[in-house]
Parts: sequence; structure tokens; C-alpha cells
Amino acid sequence: MFHQTSEQTMHRVRWVLTMGWLILLVSLFYDPISPLLTDPNNLASPLRAKPEVCIQVQQVCLEQNTYGLAAPIFWGLIVPSAILILLVFGHELWRRICPLSFLSQIPRALGWQRKIKRVSSAGVVRFEIPRVAKDSWLAKNYIYLQFGYFFVGLCCRILFINADRMALALWLLITIGAAIAVGYLYGGKSWCNYFCPMAPVQKVYGEPRGLLTSQAHTANNKVTQSMCRIVDADGQEKSACVACQSPCIDIDAERTYWNGIDEADRKLLYYGYVGLVIGYFVYYYLYAGNWQYYMSGIWAYEANQLGTLLDPGFYFFGQAIAIPKIVAVPLTLGAFSAIGYFTGLRLEQYLKNRWGKFLSTEQIQHRIFTLCTFFIFNFFFIFAARSWLALLPVSVQYIWELVLITTSAIWLYRTWGRTTETYSREGLANRLRKQLAKLGLNFDRWLEGKSLEALNADEVYVLSKVLPGFTKEKRYQAYKGILQESLAEGYVDSANSLSVLAQMRSELNISDDEHATILTELGIEDPDLLNPERRRSLESQVKLSGYRRALERMLKLQQKQSINDLLLDNPGAIRRLRQDYCITYQEEEEILGGLEPEAGTLRRAKHLLGQLEELIERYHALNQPLLRQYGQTLNLLRSTVKQKKRLLVRGLLEMIENTEDQKIANQIAHDLGNLAPGVLQDVLENPTSKWNNRLTTEQISLLRQSEDIAPACSMVLSIDDINYHLRSLLSETNPITQIASLYIMHLLSPAEAQKAAQPLLEEGKQSQPVGEITAIIANSGDSALELSNLPLLEKLVYLFNTDLFVDMHSDTLLDLANLAYINIYDNEAIISDEGDTCRELLLLIEGGVEIQVHDSDGNTVTSSLVPGQILDELEVLSHGKQSGRLVAMQEPTRIMAIPVDAFDHLLDRDHDFARRVLELESKRLQQLVTAEGFDAVAVAPL
Repeated sequence: MFHQTSEQTMHRVRWVLTMGWLILLVSLFYDPISPLLTDPNNLASPLRAKPEVCIQVQQVCLEQNTYGLAAPIFWGLIVPSAILILLVFGHELWRRICPLSFLSQIPRALGWQRKIKRVSSAGVVRFEIPRVAKDSWLAKNYIYLQFGYFFVGLCCRILFINADRMALALWLLITIGAAIAVGYLYGGKSWCNYFCPMAPVQKVYGEPRGLLTSQAHTANNKVTQSMCRIVDADGQEKSACVACQSPCIDIDAERTYWNGIDEADRKLLYYGYVGLVIGYFVYYYLYAGNWQYYMSGIWAYEANQLGTLLDPGFYFFGQAIAIPKIVAVPLTLGAFSAIGYFTGLRLEQYLKNRWGKFLSTEQIQHRIFTLCTFFIFNFFFIFAARSWLALLPVSVQYIWELVLITTSAIWLYRTWGRTTETYSREGLANRLRKQLAKLGLNFDRWLEGKSLEALNADEVYVLSKVLPGFTKEKRYQAYKGILQESLAEGYVDSANSLSVLAQMRSELNISDDEHATILTELGIEDPDLLNPERRRSLESQVKLSGYRRALERMLKLQQKQSINDLLLDNPGAIRRLRQDYCITYQEEEEILGGLEPEAGTLRRAKHLLGQLEELIERYHALNQPLLRQYGQTLNLLRSTVKQKKRLLVRGLLEMIENTEDQKIANQIAHDLGNLAPGVLQDVLENPTSKWNNRLTTEQISLLRQSEDIAPACSMVLSIDDINYHLRSLLSETNPITQIASLYIMHLLSPAEAQKAAQPLLEEGKQSQPVGEITAIIANSGDSALELSNLPLLEKLVYLFNTDLFVDMHSDTLLDLANLAYINIYDNEAIISDEGDTCRELLLLIEGGVEIQVHDSDGNTVTSSLVPGQILDELEVLSHGKQSGRLVAMQEPTRIMAIPVDAFDHLLDRDHDFARRVLELESKRLQQLVTAEGFDAVAVAPL
């Protein structure tokens, strides 16, 4: 709701609230107004002290006299208001108006932040504003630290600062000083994220979202929720994020919530907070022996609070317990916190055992947290601001209670059904919406007056299915854009993207193989995107985007042609900007590469050429004489490497085509021509690409310079070198590539294969086929497994090496292998008789088969088939009957059979496979007709 309120407006609000808070702080030292309003003789004031009313503590009436209003206002109005704001408006309002957050940014505003010295590998010295390291103790344990501060703060309230003006003033001054100190020591909102004792309260009431909080994951705004922002000289708001925490509650609170919902510190936070708050309010009763002591509000202005520290801390059944108050308070709050924590754990375990079959662990955890927030919110307001509410008419008090209950009930209703799957689905739908908007399609006919932005997640998915102009090619491009954005934001990485985006692929009809191809293409277009050493996150993307836009604006305002000109003329401005955004060497190199296209092109080309060289070496390793006997299995791996080589070469050719600097383009062409003449020839001669027309004559000449030179690949590699490349193939997302590489490694060196299999088993990342074969190989010992010992892999190998199934999508190939079964026949056994209904697609994998057909004269014509041939493909495709008898001619004869119904289903599901089958059978039919002397063209219409 408030994320669109201008920063200038919020800046004024922050100033007003901060000044009000500071005035309140000053009034703790000097307050000439409160004595007038609280004078017992001022009968016109509703705030006057009432000595005639006896408020007992341990059956002793407390003395009532003139008091200061600062503490009652702070504890009775300001603190409850913050709780209400968090539940209703969420953190996106509170974080933007919090005075303490505002004061913590004083060092940044004055440019007085700490800077640490960094020296690059080239010896260049620079100074950076530090951030809390992601792997540091503080980053891993900040919730425990903040909860500890909160616990100490509540204890101190009861013991020292509730009513003692000097103690409260000292506490507030220390807190303000700590916030400013943290703002000096670290960049960004480090105080808010890692130290502030109010942060646990924000999480409990502000996550996953407030009642009126905007949804960052479905918004198109670049600056979302309470994200750090500044206003430039043109009056435009821009991000000032320095990625001080990831995930960040200021950018997307719900993402932060789901990301940590299973963490142990969140359980302590929610369960412990419930117990702590209950214990805080209950202690007033345990101490005074009645509720009037708290409800009257006298605890916020009672005289001589510090003098009660050694008084009895408990009062039960008219009897004081001789435990000093200074001990009783932490004992009570600690006990209630522990009870709340362990009760929550028991409840969680009970509900998971009872409802675990119907709800996911995250969903059960979410509903428990939701109930915790709903309960403690209403429990808190049973007590909060009671002394102030008592000044209002009874009817107003009832209305206030009704508003609170209704508000929390609506919040409960909206929050109860949220799931991590819903959140992900909405976020992905928003990414799909962005890609649809980029395609420029006409949506008016289908939206009936609605805008694309107004569609919910389900409507976006339905639109993508029925939109006539949304062709296969456009679906491919849309998915590529979604995957690119998801990788850039750290929502997925190359390892888990296949599983995380499975639903999106299903909606867009994108296969797993196409996903792998797109992943490779993205790695070619932006090598850093798939770099496992780069920690990508939404926060880092926001930070780099803000820095890039600031540099572009600076270039425009100062009318510089390049970033180098700006660095020469105004290095100080660049240095300040770099420090403001906490930019590292690596990040600056990435940004400058984008602003200097030539430098970025050379860097990308060098990276891609290095990848291509490694793939060439890998292909050479898969063609070693030592591996010749495993040729059919190796074809699975060779296909993967060849496909990647083609994509890399195509990416480099497109780079040559699009580079404006011809000198750089020619250099890339020269290096590519020297490196990969064999792959280049296949790509350049592809008639659909028309590279001879797209590139200059000189570039074509440079690319073809090494065509007549024989590739230097005669070197024999050692088993260790081959295993190195096989281990690299194990990291591929394609499960067929994984199991084939693991099997070849097993054949070469079983011990190495078992070692490589362990991480797959321990991490549990493998798919089912990988898991099954990995387990068999891991437990095989030193004995070499035959291919027949791994039935699934054996079926995959024979299917892949058959013309009908070569280059099939891996998921379709896996489905076929799972559906297929192997039959074994003795010599002269009849496999299928003439006239039988064809119910299976039969593939000969071992032995021999003879086909016996009767001609028109009644003579028997025989022909023999060899392993690798399909026995009845035409009959299967036409759903006809067997035209001849199939007889096994060797013992054993092994035949793989695929049910016709299952085969038809795969043809319907995989349109690419259906098209390849049609093309292959058309060619065979033409060859058959031509061989018999007929005109193929004449029979084509048939």
C-alpha cells in the first residue's frame, strides 16, 4: 500500500516522527507540561494522578503524585501503535518511518562511514564500505542475538526503565548511539537487519505479509516495499540497495519468510516470542497479586522503581515469596519463553504426525506460525494501552475491540491458505506475464477489456495456453526469458532450475532437453550467469542495477563518450558512487563490461573459446581407443558434448555477426577458426542458418582457414584424464548423461566410480533413474558390471542407437525405456506369426531374426535382421497386422518390446518425436518405392 508513496513524502514523515521522538526523549530530562496535566488538584485533566484510588502491590497502596507523561506515552501509545502498523500495513510502512532506522543512516548521509582497504591482484588499492559477511557468525545467528536483546529489553523494562525517567532516557540514548555506531561500521540497513531488538517483532507481525502490504513478487516496480531508495537530482526515485542482507525483508518480505520457514531460529522466534510476551504480562500479576496494577498503567510512572529491585518478586495467595525482583523477572520471562518454545515444538510434532499425509511440512509450519501471530496479537491488545483506553467512553472501547478482532481475523483468513507453492506460482506467473508483454501479441480479444497486469496467476497460465499467436518458438523464447530472470535473481541456479521450473515447463510445453539447451544458450550469452562461484541474488541484482543506472546517468549528465573518459575526468565521483553501493572489484568489472561493449565482448569470447576448447578435449576423451568396445554407450555422451559444441560455436558466430568493431570480430573469427575447424564446418554448412550471407567474406575466410589441417587429436589419454571428463559429465542436468558417464567410469576404474557415486547418494539430488543405477554401482565392489546388469541403462543405450529414436528428448527416451521390456527367445522360436495383430514395437538387441513372407505364388521369401533393427515399425505406425512370420535364429535372441498404446501416447505427447518418426518413415518409404522401380513422386500423395 505504502510502497508507492513518494520518498520525499516519507522523508518528511520520518523527520516529523524523529523530532517527536527526540522531543519525548528531551522531556525525560525536562518536562514543564506533565506536572500541570497530572497534578492531583487539576480536576479538569483526565490525566491527573488520583491518590484517592488505591492501587495495590502486594496489598500495599502505591503512592500517587505528579508524574511525567513521556514514559506512559512511549509504552502505552507508541509501542502498541508499532504492533498495529506491522500487522495492518506491514514492514513496508514501519521500515520507512521508523525513527531509529532513520537515525542509523546518519553516518551514510554525512559520508562518515568506516572504510576498509582492499588491494586487487593487480596491486590497485581501493576503500570499500564493509557489509556483514554472509558466512559470518553474525549473519548466521543474528535472530538469536536480536531475540536475546529483546529478552533483555523486556527484563529491563520491568526492572529499570518502565517508570524511571533517567533510566529510560539512558536506555534510549544507548540504543540511538548503538544504531548510529552500526551505521558507521557497516553499510546498508545493517542495524535494522542484524541488531535492532525490534526486528523479531517485525518478523512475527510483518511476515509473510501485512493485511494491506503490497506483493513484491507480482509487482512490476523496480523499487518494492520498503527497499532502500533515494531521490536523484531529477526528482526520480531509484534504488539505494547495497545488498546488506539476502534475502531481504525490505525487498520482499514473503520471500524472506518462506526462505527461512524451516530454520531452527524461526521456531525459537515464534514460539519463544509467544511465551515471552505472555510471561511479560503475567509477571505483573505474579508480582502485584492483582491485575489492577497493570491495567491502571501506574507501572509506567510509579515512584522509586529502582528501589524495588530487591523486594520480593512474587506474591501468591496473599504471601510474598522471598525471591528478589531482580531475579524473579528474568526467571519468569525465561521460564515462559522456554515453555512457549517447547510447547510449540511439541505441537508442531503432533500436527506433522497427524496432518503430514495431507499437508507439506512447510504448510504445517506456516499455519502454526500464523496461529502464533494471530493469538499473540490479540493477547497483546488485551493489555496494551489499557490505561489510555480507560479515558474513552465505553462504547468507543467496544468499537476498538471489535476493530482489533476483525482486523486480525481478516489477516488470519488471508494468511492461512498461503503456501510456498502459491508464492512460487504467482512469482513465475508474473515472470511469464512480463515475457508475454514483450512478444507484442494482441490480447484484446481474449482479455475482454482487462489489462494483462490485472490477470491473476491462473488466468495468465490459461492465456498462455489459448493464445493463438503464442507459437512453439515464442514459448521457447518466453521460457528462456523466465529462466534468465530467475537465474539473475538467484531464484534458481543451474543445478536446481530443472526441478524448480518444472511446472512452468509443463505450462509452456518445454521439454527437459530444451531446458538444458536454453541453459547452455544463456551461459553463452552471459557466462557469469552460470558461474557457480558467483553468488547471485535478487538483492545483488537490485544493487548492481542501481549502480549501473547511476553510472549511465552520470555519463549522460557529464556528456562523456565512455566510462574511461569519466574515470579520467572525475574519479572522485565514481569512487563515492562505488562506495555508496558497496561495489566490489568483481561487480565493478561486470558493470563496466556492460558499459564498454568491446571489452565485454572480448571477455565473453575468451570465456566461450575456453569452454569450447574443453569440450573438444572432452569429445576426444570419449573417442579413445581404450573405450572403443563401449561405443554404443558412449554415443549417449558424445551426443551431449556435440550439442554443446554446436551451441557454443553458434554463440560465437552470433557474437562475430553482432560486434560493431570489425577488428574484434575478426580476432574472434581467427581464434575460432584455429580452434574448432571440424565443428565449424557442420555449423557453417547448415542451410537454415545462412552464415555465408550473414558474415563478411574476410570473416568466412578466417573461419575456414584451418579446414585442410587435420585436427591434432591423436594423443592417447590416460584413464585419469578420461575420468576427469566423465566427472564433469556427471554434473550435467540430463539424467541419461549422468548414468552413462557413471557407468563408463565404473568400467574403467570401479573405485573412482564408487567415490563419484557417493555425493549423488548423500545429497539426494538425483532423479529416480540416476538414484537406482548409482546405488547399484556404489555397491558393486570391484566386479565390473555388464550392461545387462543395468536393465534401464541397457534399454536406453539400444533405443538411442536406433535410427527411430536417435536425438529423442531425454524425458521421452526415459519414458520409453521404463515402458519397454525385454523378451528372450530360443533358436527357431516364433516371435510373431503372419496375420497377428501388432501389439508391440519390437527392437532386436541380441541374436538374429528371420522374417518369412509368402509371395503371390505361395513361395516363402526370407530376410534376416541384425541387432539394432526394428522388426515391425510400419505395422506399428499403421496399426496393421504382421505381414510375415518373425523367427528367432540364434540362442539367445533378445528383443526389446514397447507396447503400441504406450508408443502412440508418446507420439501424441512429444510432437518433435512424432515429426521425426514421420520424416524417417517417409524417407524409408521413398527408398523402398525407388528400389522397386516406381516413381516416388507419383506415390507420394498416398
